Amino acid sequence: MTWWTVAYLGLAATFLAVEGAALFNRRPGDTLSEHFWRWLRVRDPRPSLLVWILRGLVLLFCAWLGLHLTLGWFTPTHPWPF
Repeated sequence: MTWWTVAYLGLAATFLAVEGAALFNRRPGDTLSEHFWRWLRVRDPRPSLLVWILRGLVLLFCAWLGLHLTLGWFTPTHPWPF
């Protein structure tokens, strides 16, 4: 086991502890999802152009992360899948 493995396991454990505490305290606005919803103004009936840009960036990041983690694409050594 490398230091990197220990660090990532610690990061995952910290996230689970923080998110778990936020889920079980029943106060609104504590979870990561609720923070993203507030930052991206999900409930705003007329979001601004900046909000739409931020939403697009989050969508692109999620698409990249999904392909990167599941298929190993878009890495420094293999930047393109073709």
